[in-house]
Amino acid sequence: MTANCAASRPASAVAPPRLTLPETAIRACDLYRIPDEAAIADLEIGYMTRGSQIAACDAARRLAVETLMAERLAQDAARPR
Repeated sequence: MTANCAASRPASAVAPPRLTLPETAIRACDLYRIPDEAAIADLEIGYMTRGSQIAACDAARRLAVETLMAERLAQDAARPR
């Protein structure tokens, strides 16, 4: 049953490129929670704080996706043709 082994490519001894995700891309996003007895000021603070936190979380997500795509491109470039 080894007749087809000659047709397959030899396994590469070189490990594929791996990139390290930045800490900001790995960490869970913080989200402000409004206190139970919230006043108008708490709502305004929550609105502004959450807006900036969502923007930071989206930037971290984008960084993770860009890192993954760069890693895949590097792996594709390293593959023998």
